[in-house]
Amino acid sequence: MKVDFVIGGTQKGGTSALDSFLRQHPHICMPADLKEVHFFDREEMFRDNKPDYQKYHAHFRPEPQHRAIGEASPIYMYWNNAPNRIWSYRPDMKWILILRNPVDRAYSAWNMESQRGADPLSFEEAIAHETERCRETLPLQHRVFSYTDRGFYTPQIRRLFNIFGPEKCHIILNDDLQERHAETLEAIFAFLGVENSIKLTEQRVFEHDYAQPLDPNLRSRLIEMFYFDVRELERMLGRDLSEWYTSKSKRSA
Repeated sequence: MKVDFVIGGTQKGGTSALDSFLRQHPHICMPADLKEVHFFDREEMFRDNKPDYQKYHAHFRPEPQHRAIGEASPIYMYWNNAPNRIWSYRPDMKWILILRNPVDRAYSAWNMESQRGADPLSFEEAIAHETERCRETLPLQHRVFSYTDRGFYTPQIRRLFNIFGPEKCHIILNDDLQERHAETLEAIFAFLGVENSIKLTEQRVFEHDYAQPLDPNLRSRLIEMFYFDVRELERMLGRDLSEWYTSKSKRSA
């Protein structure tokens, strides 16, 4: 067996919701024991460039009716070493990417890390010290404190296009999953080559309110930080992303 697709990004973009929806499809096999396998972003798995793919495959229990095998590890899009490793494993791997307003994504990621006790700093302090904190793990990326760095989507997507080709990358927005739910899932099923007329149980994409809203002044500074990357992403995807740099976005997990 080989895995056919990965939900490779982005963290806090809606990957948990999409994982839960795909698990309902009778022809899709997802990991049996966990959501995020984290195989291709683990340096210890690739020592001496001899990965043990049996360890990877052990997470899956495909049955005869399954037509596509996949997993959701949203760091794959961001982790520098992951795309080439995935190409070596399967050059025709299919990628599903869910993009979210990078300002909201960063704030959501900080809230998650703050609530679990991994980051004692305020969001504003975390952003101010992100570069120096992320130096701790060089030459690798920081798994926790990379709040804004993960939100520069254009170079990450360009890398995937260069390695796998645009036709192997299905890119949606977080809003697509919320506002055009059935249509978005139908397109994903078609991309994966499984029956796309399957009707799943209606669910709401995971949302929550934060204990404290993002400071408007800090939001404005972050919008300015991401502005040129978002405009380049608009050109790359052929989509209007003006809401990301002209207005407040909706709250979602």
